[in-house]
Amino acid sequence: MEIIENLEPLLRIFWLVAIPSSLIFIIQTIMTFVGADAADGGMDTDFDAGMDGSGAQFQPFSLRNLINFLLGFSWTGISFYHTISNPTVLLIIALVVGLLFVYLFFLIIAQIQKLAEDNSFKITSALNKTADVYLTIPGQKSGKGKIMISIKGSFHELDAMTEQEKITTGTVVKVVKIESGDILIVETL
Repeated sequence: MEIIENLEPLLRIFWLVAIPSSLIFIIQTIMTFVGADAADGGMDTDFDAGMDGSGAQFQPFSLRNLINFLLGFSWTGISFYHTISNPTVLLIIALVVGLLFVYLFFLIIAQIQKLAEDNSFKITSALNKTADVYLTIPGQKSGKGKIMISIKGSFHELDAMTEQEKITTGTVVKVVKIESGDILIVETL
C-alpha cells in the first residue's frame, strides 16, 4: 500500500475506489456465471424488469449499480489523470462515464431479459390475422384446407375451414374464429 500512499490525493482516491469496486465486480460476475444470483436460487437480484410491455422497472440504487458506477468513475479518473490537468473537468468526465456504465448495464440486462420472453405459439393469437390459403379450402364447412399464417415472426401451416364458398390456393383470408380448439374458420377479404 506504500505505492498508493505516495500518489497525489485525487489519484489516490481513484485507486482506493477502483481496487475494491473491481474486486466486488469480479466476485459478482463469477457469482452470476455460476448462477448464485439467480432469483430461484434463493438470492435476490438487483435488477427487476417488467417485461409486460409497460417498460422496465429499473432500480437505480442497488449494490450492482453502485459497483458499476464506481468502476466507470474510478477507472476513468485513473486513465485520464495525466491527460486532463483540470481536476474539476476530470471529476465531471469520471462522473458521466460512471453514469454511462450504469445505463449500459441496464440496456444489456434489458436485452438479456427479452430472451426469456414466451414466444410459444398459441392458436388464439391467429384470430383477426390475415393469411394465405396454402391448400384449397372446400366451401360450407364440407372439409378442411390449409392456410399459411405469420404469428410473432414465424410461419405456421394450420387447418382451416370456411362458412363461405370454396377458397382457392393463394387467396388472402382473415381468421374470424376458432372451432374445436385447432381449426380456424376463415373468410375472404
